[in-house]
Amino acid sequence: MDLDANLLSVPLADRIEAGPVPATVFHYSEDGAIDRFTPHVPDSNPSHPAAVWAIDAEHSPLSWFPRDCPRISAWATDDRQREVLRREFATDADRICAAESGWLDRVRRAHVFRYSFDGEQFARWAEAEGQYISGDVVHPIAVDELDDLLALHAAAEVDLRFIPKLGTLMDRMLASGLPFSFVRIRDARR
Repeated sequence: MDLDANLLSVPLADRIEAGPVPATVFHYSEDGAIDRFTPHVPDSNPSHPAAVWAIDAEHSPLSWFPRDCPRISAWATDDRQREVLRREFATDADRICAAESGWLDRVRRAHVFRYSFDGEQFARWAEAEGQYISGDVVHPIAVDELDDLLALHAAAEVDLRFIPKLGTLMDRMLASGLPFSFVRIRDARR
């Protein structure tokens, strides 16, 4: 794969932004035995810098799935966006997440581990809302097993949908102008 050399040469410090970081940030994994996280370049996007990646509590529902599960999400952060979410997606929730129907049983059976980190070890990732990065080795301050991912979504009042294919809903999310995230889409059915 040919990568833009300019992207690869952008230092980590130039891909973060100023701003507050929550006191605690999280990383989710199906592996419950990680005692240290070492910066690495993600396989899914080799243009990103080597880093340890974390997410805040507000965006954590994006991670309440098995790792390889294709999923999409859109959410509202103000009244105007809530109205768009309600009108376009027929929901009273502030967040909608969707995965392919074929993943339902795997989501039901999945156990995911939430690793908690001291937010002071991280900086805001400039390219994605709610994500944080560290260029240093970090150690979790707590690890919790999450064994009912459907209940997590319900408790967080997420409108969780399982649909045959994600394409049409993805298009609607993009057209809505709402904040969104698409995860593992390369693995989605077409």
